[in-house]
Amino acid sequence: MFDKLEDLLIRFEELLNELNEPGVAGDPARFQKLMKEQSNLQPIVDAYKEYKACKQTVEDSLSMLEGESDEEMRELLKEELNSAKDRIAELERELKILLLPKDPNDDKNVIVEIRAGAGGDEAALFAAEMYRLYVKYAEKRRWKVELLNADEIGIGGMKEVNFMITGQGAYSRLKYESGVHRVQRVPETESGGRIHTSTITVAVMPEAEDVDVVIDEKDIRIDVMRASGNGGQCVNTTDSAVRLTHYPTGIVVYSQTEKSQLQNKAKAFALLRAKLYDIEQQKAHDAEAELRRSQIGTGDRSEKIRTYNFPQGRVTDHRIKLTLYKIDSIMDGDIDELLDSLIAADQAAKLSAMNEE
Repeated sequence: MFDKLEDLLIRFEELLNELNEPGVAGDPARFQKLMKEQSNLQPIVDAYKEYKACKQTVEDSLSMLEGESDEEMRELLKEELNSAKDRIAELERELKILLLPKDPNDDKNVIVEIRAGAGGDEAALFAAEMYRLYVKYAEKRRWKVELLNADEIGIGGMKEVNFMITGQGAYSRLKYESGVHRVQRVPETESGGRIHTSTITVAVMPEAEDVDVVIDEKDIRIDVMRASGNGGQCVNTTDSAVRLTHYPTGIVVYSQTEKSQLQNKAKAFALLRAKLYDIEQQKAHDAEAELRRSQIGTGDRSEKIRTYNFPQGRVTDHRIKLTLYKIDSIMDGDIDELLDSLIAADQAAKLSAMNEE
Protein backbone atom coordinates (compact mmCIF):
# COMPACT_ATOMS: atom_id res chain seq x y z
CA MET A 1 0.00 0.00 0.00
CA PHE A 2 2.74 2.45 0.98
CA ASP A 3 4.69 1.95 -2.24
CA LYS A 4 1.56 2.91 -4.12
CA LEU A 5 1.06 5.97 -1.90
CA GLU A 6 4.64 7.12 -2.55
CA ASP A 7 4.04 6.76 -6.31
CA LEU A 8 0.84 8.81 -6.03
CA LEU A 9 2.70 11.50 -4.06
CA ILE A 10 5.29 11.72 -6.85
CA ARG A 11 2.54 11.88 -9.48
CA PHE A 12 0.82 14.68 -7.53
CA GLU A 13 4.01 16.76 -7.53
CA GLU A 14 4.38 16.14 -11.27
CA LEU A 15 0.83 17.37 -11.82
CA LEU A 16 1.52 20.58 -9.91
CA ASN A 17 4.59 21.20 -12.07
CA GLU A 18 2.65 20.49 -15.28
CA LEU A 19 -0.14 22.86 -14.26
CA ASN A 20 2.42 25.61 -13.72
CA GLU A 21 3.94 25.16 -17.16
CA PRO A 22 3.42 28.11 -19.51
CA GLY A 23 0.82 27.39 -22.15
CA VAL A 24 -1.13 24.74 -20.21
CA ALA A 25 -3.92 27.18 -19.36
CA GLY A 26 -4.26 27.88 -23.08
CA ASP A 27 -5.14 24.23 -23.76
CA PRO A 28 -8.55 23.82 -22.05
CA ALA A 29 -8.82 20.06 -22.65
CA ARG A 30 -5.39 19.31 -21.18
CA PHE A 31 -5.86 21.79 -18.33
CA GLN A 32 -9.23 20.24 -17.39
CA LYS A 33 -7.78 16.71 -17.50
CA LEU A 34 -4.86 17.68 -15.24
CA MET A 35 -7.13 19.55 -12.82
CA LYS A 36 -9.45 16.54 -12.55
CA GLU A 37 -6.55 14.19 -11.83
CA GLN A 38 -5.20 16.60 -9.22
CA SER A 39 -8.63 16.87 -7.61
CA ASN A 40 -8.92 13.07 -7.42
CA LEU A 41 -5.46 12.71 -5.87
CA GLN A 42 -5.75 15.62 -3.40
CA PRO A 43 -7.62 13.76 -0.58
CA ILE A 44 -5.23 10.78 -0.82
CA VAL A 45 -2.16 13.04 -0.75
CA ASP A 46 -3.50 15.11 2.16
CA ALA A 47 -4.23 11.97 4.22
CA TYR A 48 -0.86 10.41 3.40
CA LYS A 49 1.05 13.59 4.31
CA GLU A 50 -0.78 13.71 7.65
CA TYR A 51 0.00 10.00 8.14
CA LYS A 52 3.72 10.64 7.58
CA ALA A 53 3.62 13.62 9.96
CA CYS A 54 2.01 11.48 12.66
CA LYS A 55 4.63 8.75 12.17
CA GLN A 56 7.32 11.41 12.61
CA THR A 57 5.60 12.65 15.78
CA VAL A 58 5.70 9.10 17.20
CA GLU A 59 9.43 8.81 16.44
CA ASP A 60 10.18 12.22 17.92
CA SER A 61 8.12 11.58 21.06
CA LEU A 62 9.79 8.21 21.70
CA SER A 63 13.22 9.75 21.20
CA MET A 64 12.47 12.64 23.59
CA LEU A 65 11.01 10.30 26.20
CA GLU A 66 14.29 8.42 26.44
CA GLY A 67 16.18 11.51 27.55
CA GLU A 68 13.43 13.28 29.52
CA SER A 69 13.44 13.05 33.33
CA ASP A 70 10.83 15.71 34.16
CA GLU A 71 7.61 13.79 35.00
CA GLU A 72 5.24 16.53 33.83
CA MET A 73 7.06 16.76 30.49
CA ARG A 74 7.01 12.97 30.16
CA GLU A 75 3.23 12.95 30.61
CA LEU A 76 2.81 15.55 27.85
CA LEU A 77 5.03 13.53 25.53
CA LYS A 78 3.05 10.34 26.29
CA GLU A 79 -0.22 12.16 25.50
CA GLU A 80 1.21 13.39 22.22
CA LEU A 81 2.50 9.90 21.45
CA ASN A 82 -0.85 8.19 22.14
CA SER A 83 -2.76 10.82 20.19
CA ALA A 84 -0.48 10.34 17.17
CA LYS A 85 -0.81 6.53 17.38
CA ASP A 86 -4.61 6.76 17.47
CA ARG A 87 -4.61 9.09 14.48
CA ILE A 88 -2.28 6.76 12.55
CA ALA A 89 -4.78 3.91 12.98
CA GLU A 90 -7.61 6.16 11.73
CA LEU A 91 -5.57 7.37 8.76
CA GLU A 92 -4.59 3.83 7.76
CA ARG A 93 -8.28 2.94 7.45
CA GLU A 94 -9.03 6.21 5.60
CA LEU A 95 -6.19 5.54 3.15
CA LYS A 96 -7.41 1.99 2.48
CA ILE A 97 -10.85 3.38 1.64
CA LEU A 98 -9.37 6.13 -0.54
CA LEU A 99 -7.36 3.52 -2.45
CA LEU A 100 -10.38 1.30 -3.14
CA PRO A 101 -11.04 1.02 -6.90
CA LYS A 102 -13.30 3.91 -7.85
CA ASP A 103 -16.54 3.33 -9.73
CA PRO A 104 -15.86 5.03 -13.09
CA ASN A 105 -19.44 6.31 -13.12
CA ASP A 106 -19.30 8.01 -9.70
CA ASP A 107 -18.68 11.50 -11.08
CA LYS A 108 -21.45 11.26 -13.67
CA ASN A 109 -24.84 12.91 -13.69
CA VAL A 110 -27.79 10.55 -13.32
CA ILE A 111 -31.04 9.78 -15.04
CA VAL A 112 -33.67 8.49 -12.62
CA GLU A 113 -36.72 6.49 -13.59
CA ILE A 114 -39.52 5.99 -11.06
CA ARG A 115 -42.39 3.62 -11.88
CA ALA A 116 -45.53 2.90 -9.89
CA GLY A 117 -45.75 -0.82 -9.05
CA ALA A 118 -48.33 -2.73 -7.04
CA GLY A 119 -51.04 -0.60 -5.45
CA GLY A 120 -52.80 1.27 -8.27
CA ASP A 121 -53.44 4.97 -7.63
CA GLU A 122 -51.76 4.79 -4.21
CA ALA A 123 -48.53 3.57 -5.86
CA ALA A 124 -48.75 6.41 -8.40
CA LEU A 125 -49.20 8.94 -5.58
CA PHE A 126 -46.15 7.55 -3.78
CA ALA A 127 -44.14 7.66 -7.03
CA ALA A 128 -44.93 11.40 -7.26
CA GLU A 129 -43.89 11.90 -3.61
CA MET A 130 -40.59 10.09 -4.23
CA TYR A 131 -39.97 12.29 -7.26
CA ARG A 132 -40.44 15.35 -5.03
CA LEU A 133 -38.12 13.77 -2.42
CA TYR A 134 -35.29 13.48 -4.95
CA VAL A 135 -35.94 16.99 -6.30
CA LYS A 136 -35.70 18.40 -2.76
CA TYR A 137 -32.55 16.39 -2.06
CA ALA A 138 -30.97 17.70 -5.26
CA GLU A 139 -31.88 21.27 -4.29
CA LYS A 140 -30.21 20.81 -0.89
CA ARG A 141 -27.00 19.81 -2.68
CA ARG A 142 -27.38 22.56 -5.29
CA TRP A 143 -27.79 20.03 -8.09
CA LYS A 144 -29.90 20.78 -11.14
CA VAL A 145 -33.03 18.71 -11.93
CA GLU A 146 -34.45 18.44 -15.43
CA LEU A 147 -37.74 16.62 -16.08
CA LEU A 148 -37.51 14.32 -19.10
CA ASN A 149 -40.96 12.77 -19.11
CA ALA A 150 -43.90 12.23 -16.76
CA ASP A 151 -47.02 10.06 -17.09
CA GLU A 152 -49.35 11.76 -14.63
CA ILE A 153 -52.76 10.75 -13.31
CA GLY A 154 -55.47 13.23 -12.39
CA ILE A 155 -55.16 13.00 -8.58
CA GLY A 156 -51.55 14.18 -8.46
CA GLY A 157 -49.85 10.85 -8.91
CA MET A 158 -47.41 9.61 -11.53
CA LYS A 159 -47.43 6.20 -13.19
CA GLU A 160 -43.91 6.91 -14.40
CA VAL A 161 -41.45 9.81 -14.27
CA ASN A 162 -37.99 10.22 -15.80
CA PHE A 163 -35.65 13.05 -14.83
CA MET A 164 -31.99 14.01 -14.95
CA ILE A 165 -29.96 15.22 -11.97
CA THR A 166 -26.83 17.17 -12.87
CA GLY A 167 -24.24 17.67 -10.14
CA GLN A 168 -20.80 16.65 -8.90
CA GLY A 169 -20.89 13.08 -7.60
CA ALA A 170 -24.62 12.59 -8.20
CA TYR A 171 -24.23 8.94 -9.19
CA SER A 172 -21.83 8.18 -6.33
CA ARG A 173 -24.61 8.92 -3.84
CA LEU A 174 -27.86 8.17 -5.63
CA LYS A 175 -26.85 4.78 -7.12
CA TYR A 176 -27.91 3.16 -3.84
CA GLU A 177 -31.53 4.20 -4.49
CA SER A 178 -32.08 1.62 -7.26
CA GLY A 179 -34.58 -1.06 -6.30
CA VAL A 180 -38.11 -1.56 -4.96
CA HIS A 181 -39.39 0.97 -2.42
CA ARG A 182 -42.40 -0.12 -0.36
CA VAL A 183 -44.90 2.20 1.33
CA GLN A 184 -47.28 1.23 4.13
CA ARG A 185 -50.01 3.70 5.05
CA VAL A 186 -53.74 4.39 5.06
CA PRO A 187 -54.67 5.86 1.64
CA GLU A 188 -56.85 8.97 1.61
CA THR A 189 -59.43 6.99 -0.37
CA GLU A 190 -59.62 4.25 2.31
CA SER A 191 -62.73 4.80 4.43
CA GLY A 192 -62.13 1.87 6.77
CA GLY A 193 -58.74 3.09 7.98
CA ARG A 194 -56.89 -0.03 6.79
CA ILE A 195 -53.17 0.12 6.07
CA HIS A 196 -52.31 -0.63 2.45
CA THR A 197 -48.95 -1.72 1.08
CA SER A 198 -47.85 -0.36 -2.30
CA THR A 199 -44.58 -0.41 -4.20
CA ILE A 200 -42.62 1.62 -6.70
CA THR A 201 -39.39 0.86 -8.53
CA VAL A 202 -36.50 3.30 -8.80
CA ALA A 203 -33.75 2.94 -11.40
CA VAL A 204 -30.74 5.27 -11.10
CA MET A 205 -28.67 5.24 -14.28
CA PRO A 206 -25.43 7.13 -14.99
CA GLU A 207 -25.77 9.61 -17.83
CA ALA A 208 -24.20 8.06 -20.93
CA GLU A 209 -22.18 10.08 -23.39
CA ASP A 210 -22.00 9.35 -27.12
CA VAL A 211 -18.65 7.64 -26.52
CA ASP A 212 -20.22 5.31 -23.93
CA VAL A 213 -23.06 4.13 -26.18
CA VAL A 214 -23.12 4.12 -29.95
CA ILE A 215 -26.67 4.09 -31.35
CA ASP A 216 -27.03 3.00 -34.96
CA GLU A 217 -29.64 5.06 -36.81
CA LYS A 218 -30.92 1.85 -38.46
CA ASP A 219 -31.88 0.54 -35.02
CA ILE A 220 -34.13 3.50 -34.18
CA ARG A 221 -37.62 4.53 -35.15
CA ILE A 222 -38.49 8.15 -34.38
CA ASP A 223 -42.15 9.14 -34.09
CA VAL A 224 -43.35 12.68 -33.49
CA MET A 225 -46.81 13.43 -32.17
CA ARG A 226 -48.94 15.84 -30.24
CA ALA A 227 -48.26 15.80 -26.50
CA SER A 228 -50.94 14.35 -24.25
CA GLY A 229 -51.88 14.68 -20.61
CA ASN A 230 -51.15 17.63 -18.34
CA GLY A 231 -49.09 20.28 -20.08
CA GLY A 232 -48.34 23.96 -20.10
CA GLN A 233 -49.74 26.48 -22.51
CA CYS A 234 -49.17 25.46 -26.17
CA VAL A 235 -47.70 22.06 -25.23
CA ASN A 236 -50.64 20.19 -26.75
CA THR A 237 -51.04 22.28 -29.90
CA THR A 238 -47.96 21.21 -31.90
CA ASP A 239 -46.38 17.90 -32.89
CA SER A 240 -43.54 18.38 -30.39
CA ALA A 241 -43.61 15.08 -28.48
CA VAL A 242 -40.99 12.51 -29.51
CA ARG A 243 -41.08 8.73 -29.13
CA LEU A 244 -38.03 6.57 -29.82
CA THR A 245 -38.22 2.82 -30.39
CA HIS A 246 -34.98 0.86 -30.18
CA TYR A 247 -35.48 -2.30 -32.25
CA PRO A 248 -32.67 -4.53 -30.83
CA THR A 249 -33.84 -4.16 -27.22
CA GLY A 250 -37.49 -3.19 -27.62
CA ILE A 251 -36.94 -0.15 -25.41
CA VAL A 252 -39.43 2.67 -26.03
CA VAL A 253 -38.80 6.15 -24.60
CA TYR A 254 -40.97 9.24 -24.80
CA SER A 255 -40.43 12.92 -24.14
CA GLN A 256 -42.99 15.72 -24.25
CA THR A 257 -41.95 18.18 -21.56
CA GLU A 258 -40.65 20.84 -23.96
CA LYS A 259 -42.45 22.89 -26.62
CA SER A 260 -39.59 22.23 -29.03
CA GLN A 261 -39.44 18.94 -30.91
CA LEU A 262 -35.63 19.22 -31.04
CA GLN A 263 -35.39 19.59 -27.26
CA ASN A 264 -37.71 16.64 -26.69
CA LYS A 265 -35.68 14.58 -29.15
CA ALA A 266 -32.45 15.40 -27.29
CA LYS A 267 -34.04 14.43 -23.97
CA ALA A 268 -35.39 11.19 -25.44
CA PHE A 269 -31.97 10.24 -26.80
CA ALA A 270 -30.34 11.03 -23.43
CA LEU A 271 -32.82 8.70 -21.73
CA LEU A 272 -32.32 5.96 -24.34
CA ARG A 273 -28.51 6.18 -24.06
CA ALA A 274 -28.75 5.90 -20.27
CA LYS A 275 -31.00 2.83 -20.53
CA LEU A 276 -28.70 1.10 -23.03
CA TYR A 277 -25.63 1.95 -20.95
CA ASP A 278 -27.43 0.64 -17.87
CA ILE A 279 -28.08 -2.70 -19.62
CA GLU A 280 -24.33 -3.01 -20.25
CA GLN A 281 -23.62 -2.14 -16.62
CA GLN A 282 -26.06 -4.82 -15.45
CA LYS A 283 -24.30 -7.39 -17.64
CA ALA A 284 -20.98 -6.37 -16.10
CA HIS A 285 -22.46 -6.76 -12.60
CA ASP A 286 -23.76 -10.22 -13.48
CA ALA A 287 -20.37 -11.22 -14.87
CA GLU A 288 -18.71 -10.20 -11.60
CA ALA A 289 -21.04 -11.98 -9.20
CA GLU A 290 -18.61 -12.01 -6.29
CA LEU A 291 -17.99 -8.27 -6.55
CA ARG A 292 -21.70 -7.64 -6.77
CA ARG A 293 -22.36 -9.63 -3.61
CA SER A 294 -19.87 -7.42 -1.78
CA GLN A 295 -21.77 -4.31 -2.79
CA ILE A 296 -24.81 -2.84 -1.10
CA GLY A 297 -27.69 -3.32 -3.50
CA THR A 298 -26.48 -1.46 -6.56
CA GLY A 299 -27.31 -4.23 -8.98
CA ASP A 300 -30.61 -6.05 -8.54
CA ARG A 301 -33.56 -3.88 -9.54
CA SER A 302 -36.06 -6.42 -8.17
CA GLU A 303 -34.59 -6.20 -4.67
CA LYS A 304 -36.87 -4.68 -2.02
CA ILE A 305 -34.53 -2.14 -0.52
CA ARG A 306 -36.60 0.11 1.72
CA THR A 307 -39.93 0.39 3.54
CA TYR A 308 -41.67 3.67 4.40
CA ASN A 309 -44.14 3.01 7.22
CA PHE A 310 -46.20 6.16 7.78
CA PRO A 311 -48.31 5.04 10.81
CA GLN A 312 -45.11 4.26 12.75
CA GLY A 313 -43.19 7.20 11.28
CA ARG A 314 -40.27 4.97 10.32
CA VAL A 315 -38.13 4.27 7.29
CA THR A 316 -36.21 0.97 7.18
CA ASP A 317 -33.43 0.15 4.77
CA HIS A 318 -33.40 -3.64 4.56
CA ARG A 319 -29.90 -3.96 3.07
CA ILE A 320 -28.15 -2.59 6.14
CA LYS A 321 -30.99 -3.13 8.66
CA LEU A 322 -31.15 0.58 9.47
CA THR A 323 -34.39 2.09 10.81
CA LEU A 324 -34.88 5.84 11.22
CA TYR A 325 -37.92 7.34 12.92
CA LYS A 326 -38.03 10.57 10.94
CA ILE A 327 -40.20 9.84 7.94
CA ASP A 328 -41.38 13.46 7.56
CA SER A 329 -37.87 14.86 7.14
CA ILE A 330 -36.85 11.96 4.87
CA MET A 331 -39.84 12.58 2.58
CA ASP A 332 -38.70 16.23 2.57
CA GLY A 333 -35.39 15.19 0.99
CA ASP A 334 -33.31 14.62 4.14
CA ILE A 335 -31.73 11.31 3.04
CA ASP A 336 -28.04 11.98 3.74
CA GLU A 337 -28.04 9.79 6.88
CA LEU A 338 -29.41 6.88 4.84
CA LEU A 339 -26.95 7.40 1.99
CA ASP A 340 -23.94 7.92 4.28
CA SER A 341 -24.77 4.66 6.09
CA LEU A 342 -25.09 2.79 2.79
CA ILE A 343 -21.78 4.18 1.51
CA ALA A 344 -20.03 3.22 4.77
CA ALA A 345 -21.47 -0.31 4.62
CA ASP A 346 -20.45 -0.65 0.97
CA GLN A 347 -16.90 0.48 1.74
CA ALA A 348 -16.68 -1.90 4.72
CA ALA A 349 -17.83 -4.82 2.55
CA LYS A 350 -15.27 -3.97 -0.15
CA LEU A 351 -12.46 -3.63 2.44
CA SER A 352 -13.42 -6.99 3.92
CA ALA A 353 -13.41 -8.60 0.47
CA MET A 354 -10.02 -7.01 -0.29
CA ASN A 355 -8.54 -8.29 2.99
CA GLU A 356 -9.72 -11.83 2.20
CA GLU A 357 -7.88 -11.87 -1.14
